Amino acid sequence: MNVAIVGGHGNVSLRLARRLASRANTKVFSIVRNSAHNDDVAAAGATPVELSLEDSPKEKFAEVFTGKDLVYFAAGAGGKGGAERTRKVDFEGAVKIFDAIELVREPRPRLILVSSIDVRDHSKRPPHYTDADVKKSEELQKSLGSYLEAKHQADLDLVRRTAFKWTILRPALLTNDEGTGRAHVGKMHLDGSISREDVAHTLALLADRPDAAGLTIEVTNGEDKLEDALDAFIKKGETDWHS
Repeated sequence: MNVAIVGGHGNVSLRLARRLASRANTKVFSIVRNSAHNDDVAAAGATPVELSLEDSPKEKFAEVFTGKDLVYFAAGAGGKGGAERTRKVDFEGAVKIFDAIELVREPRPRLILVSSIDVRDHSKRPPHYTDADVKKSEELQKSLGSYLEAKHQADLDLVRRTAFKWTILRPALLTNDEGTGRAHVGKMHLDGSISREDVAHTLALLADRPDAAGLTIEVTNGEDKLEDALDAFIKKGETDWHS
């Protein structure tokens, strides 16, 4: 399997690269914008590819994606540069990647997009949200509103696409705790969190789940074995809550 990771120097991406690169017959190409990150990427077992999500044209990304089986979009502005840069990276950058995949001659790679907790139409209250969830959502909007809106717009753009297969992963708030290999997969409340290691674990598992195409998957801390929880959710096949 040949895999490309967009946002290859991120904390989740480096963990993901290590997991994928340790597999037999798997090659990982991690896209970074800064050559200073090349050593870290190589140490994770991936081949660094220098491209800027903000400045490089979609055609250059399409060249990298040609011959790949899977692309992960795990990039983000990380709160640097304000609302304008957040939109440029988390929304416009994502759309650039979608467009680039469409430029690839078939067979096109599958895409796994890393989105976020509470990415949705905030004019509608999800039926499973409690009053505590609503309060937490309001807090998230105050601190991360631009980021969540950029992610939401990217998700909405992606779910309209039919030229390639895609899956959206929405993890809870991230921590640097050790991974547990356990989680809750499915509609979640907003009081949880999940380690970056367990998110990387989930993403690596999705590499082997083409049957997750068309699904939006939420994951947070929980007691179920991650493989089993993910398998049960995919087999259920809920596709009606992308936004």
